[in-house]
Amino acid sequence: MSNPTLGTRQKALALNLDARTYGTIAEIGGGQEVAHWFFKVGGAAGTIAKTISAYDMAISDGIYGPAKRYVSRERLNAMLEREFAQLSDQLRQKNGDRKCFFAFANTVATRRFHGPEHGRGWIGIRFQARPQEEPSQITVHAHLHDSLADIEQEALGVLGINLIYGAFFLHQSPPDLIANLMDDLSRERVEIDMIKFSGPAFPGLDNRLMSLQLVECGFTEAAMFTAGGEVVQPSEVLHNRPVLVERGRFRPVTKLTMDLLERAREAFLQEPGMQGQEPVVLAEMTLRNLIPEPEVGHSDFLARADVLGALSFDVLISRFEQDYRVAEYLARYTDSLIGFAVGLPKLKRSVEERFYTELAGGALEAVGRLYNRSVKTYVYPARDPQSGRIETIDELALPNPWQHLRRLLRELGRVQPIHPSNERWLSIQGEDVLARIEKRDPSWKTMVPAKAVAIIESKDLFREKAAAQSPSSANCLR
Repeated sequence: MSNPTLGTRQKALALNLDARTYGTIAEIGGGQEVAHWFFKVGGAAGTIAKTISAYDMAISDGIYGPAKRYVSRERLNAMLEREFAQLSDQLRQKNGDRKCFFAFANTVATRRFHGPEHGRGWIGIRFQARPQEEPSQITVHAHLHDSLADIEQEALGVLGINLIYGAFFLHQSPPDLIANLMDDLSRERVEIDMIKFSGPAFPGLDNRLMSLQLVECGFTEAAMFTAGGEVVQPSEVLHNRPVLVERGRFRPVTKLTMDLLERAREAFLQEPGMQGQEPVVLAEMTLRNLIPEPEVGHSDFLARADVLGALSFDVLISRFEQDYRVAEYLARYTDSLIGFAVGLPKLKRSVEERFYTELAGGALEAVGRLYNRSVKTYVYPARDPQSGRIETIDELALPNPWQHLRRLLRELGRVQPIHPSNERWLSIQGEDVLARIEKRDPSWKTMVPAKAVAIIESKDLFREKAAAQSPSSANCLR
């Protein structure tokens, strides 16, 4: 573990004094603050083989090849590949037996003069954990929230030093490496919403767990990975795409879960302007629906992620309690329609005023913030457990002001009832299904989609009981 009091200056000096580390720093766009730190603390000749800043786009294209976007993962990877290959080719014979080569790169757009958008960009390092070893890589996407470009550049310099230091001194403990990234920074200044580890320095590491840690530690409000398990920066998938999201525990996914989503998707595709478009379908899990104990919690989280992936869901992990916060987050990445697939029991819980105490306008403000953009909610019915009667959104008894809001939203077309394809599935309860899996009662298989049954059985998932509490942030503490 690293010393929590070690500052940026001490980290830069430690790298300069480490006889192993030797590499290139390539920075385009936002500034050249990372290289500056190494020269400022002294001893950089033992660490820096080359610094480069290809600021002009034509020069950058000439060195790294053309790119559709200059602030992109594509450009970052081209920089890392070219700089590491050149360094290794030219210095391997001379220093390869005693040096760990690295190439650090960033491509960042800081806040424009008089512009409203904050800075953002891609930062990465390709490095050898041991001399002569195949390189490993860490890729990070960050938002810079300072009000002035030069202050954002300072934050970028600190983040870059933290990343290089973590790669060489903390790679054996990725959770500590992640926590170290925010040393001498704060969440108000920097948001890290994607990190990916690859290569021999990180054997067996599951990047989905690293995404979870970013959210647990509060380094970002949400993190995303695809159905295939690939961690992504949300704009890579969501940019100007229509999005349909179902929020839940997914422990496990049931036939009711899938039918709710399929019926919502059918209605979503009929919306004006949706012809020919394929929406991004997201399964969103909030931290309160995850489990704190690292061993059980992590395995349970990955079990749910595996099942969701098998069912072709992309996954969003978030700190959001209310739907309007999810909508505001998604609207950062898309101007297209955002749909929520919601079951009636969840809707009943969400109308309680206690969920909106942080808003001066309470429930009215929450509804206004949810529907002040292109958002629509599709509501699936429920079966009353006592009477057996099927209840819909139009029949639900609601307290004030919700009964008036329901009428208004229905008239505006912002809320739409959807109908089950099989009413028997309305009796399926997730907690009951999970209990049957834990007891190895085979009847659970009749309540779960066939693809999910296959993966639950093949990996023996959900067999371990776990208390449902708020997740711990222990991994954030070093």
